[in-house]
Amino acid sequence: MWPATFCSILPYVVTIYIRTYTVKGLNLSSRFSFMLLTKHAEERLVKRLSKKRKLERVYSELWSFLDRSSRIEVNEDVVILTDGRKSLVCARLECEMLTFDEIKRRVENLKGTYRCVFPDKRLVMETVPAKFLIRIPEGVYCFYLNMEKKSLYVGTGRPLLAITLRPAKRVEREKVRGAKEPLKRGSF
Repeated sequence: MWPATFCSILPYVVTIYIRTYTVKGLNLSSRFSFMLLTKHAEERLVKRLSKKRKLERVYSELWSFLDRSSRIEVNEDVVILTDGRKSLVCARLECEMLTFDEIKRRVENLKGTYRCVFPDKRLVMETVPAKFLIRIPEGVYCFYLNMEKKSLYVGTGRPLLAITLRPAKRVEREKVRGAKEPLKRGSF
């Protein structure tokens, strides 16, 4: 549904950190995830968070935003990450679980530079995939490769597609604050 619609417009790769939250006794899986950004989401991140287009700056600001954010599961396909002021709307994507050797075989013939991401160590590089894999330890990882957009992901979390970064809605602000008292306009 959403992932198929946006897979053709995925120009950027970003990693994120998601906190652990327990809702009604369920652990909402706190671990690093992979995020692809649409062009619109990239522009929103630059405008509202990083203020500069440098790759390191965008990732740094996004990670700090996600460190203070909570996760709201809307349904099976949509996840909202919010800090009470801004919300990052994401859709889940599919990936393959492969061993490190299988990943090496898949990327050994790739030419050119790719935006490579290993979220377990918050490692992001624009480089040749073979050089990137040298920095990754052996193991079984979730693997995602988009040859059209030149992006590669290797990590333990399932990928997400960031659709947009927008101001948080009242319901999202109340969930973050615990809904103990209604928020007043301009309280941020």
